Amino acid sequence: MPRGQKSKLQAREKRHQARCKSHDTGGAQATAAAAAAKESPPEESPPEESPPSPSLSEGPQETPSTTTTSEVISCTRSDEDSNVQDETKESNAEASPCSEKSCNDPLASNIKVLEQFLLFKYKTKQPILKADMLKVVSWRYKDHFPEIFKKACEHIELVFAVDVQEIDSTRQLYDLVSKLKLPNKGRVRAGRGLPKGGLLMNILGMIFMKDNCATEEDVWRYLSMMRIYAGRKHFVYGEPKKLITKDFVRLKYLEYRQVPDSDPACYEFLWGPRAHAETSKMEVLKFLAKINETEPSAFPSQYEEALRDEETRAQAQTVGVAKRGATAKACALCKAMRS
Repeated sequence: MPRGQKSKLQAREKRHQARCKSHDTGGAQATAAAAAAKESPPEESPPEESPPSPSLSEGPQETPSTTTTSEVISCTRSDEDSNVQDETKESNAEASPCSEKSCNDPLASNIKVLEQFLLFKYKTKQPILKADMLKVVSWRYKDHFPEIFKKACEHIELVFAVDVQEIDSTRQLYDLVSKLKLPNKGRVRAGRGLPKGGLLMNILGMIFMKDNCATEEDVWRYLSMMRIYAGRKHFVYGEPKKLITKDFVRLKYLEYRQVPDSDPACYEFLWGPRAHAETSKMEVLKFLAKINETEPSAFPSQYEEALRDEETRAQAQTVGVAKRGATAKACALCKAMRS
């Protein structure tokens, strides 16, 4: 082989080896950065380089988003889990799954990043603009944004029981709206935590499946399958026993009572009056069906009961409208007679 050609081949091989080494180093750094972001303790406030955190009630801001992916990952984790990182690693799969498939699938990775971005905005009470959402999606997948947005919204709905709704079509401004009228937009207590409606909807569904009354033992057995345990802090729900037996009961979403004549004392859960007022058996059944990737009719007895409940509600609403109409007419007649 001529010396000149041989030199060219050697130079080309060296360049190829250099590129491979650079690629491997970059991949290792990316993996380390992701691991560091996952292992880092939750922050009390957004990083300094992040935009201000105005309340949505103060009006949306036009400040461009400078939030990075690592900030989103750390800030979407609850401030309540600083001492339970091991449990957080297990539970984090529910809110932002990072399976081998999602890590190797660019489309799934973009869905995950957008989901974390939406939760970051919700938690820090910043406005959610479509323009900012497009910034966190890889430019190679801009054409897939509708699909990415839909999948991210679906997963947020199933985990947190909130809907991503457009509240200003002119500015393409979005907000996360709880399926139940929990205070503080689903947080139960004031602060920057994540919504608690997903846990409540699961418990209401479980009670419904248990003929509208579930023992405390049954509830905790069910929640253990979601890696939620009494006395152990959860990265979204904090101390779940207090949330369930105190906060949800105080807010009248759940009724918590002693089983009659039980010795030693046993307790059971029922739907509270606010649960009956703010949702329905059909809505809860639809929620459970989505989680199980099926239809409400896949649960025949509960589906029939939910249909009867819908019919009863419709009749009650009709009667209520008729009564209000009659009352209004009577008032108008009395007013006319007085004049």
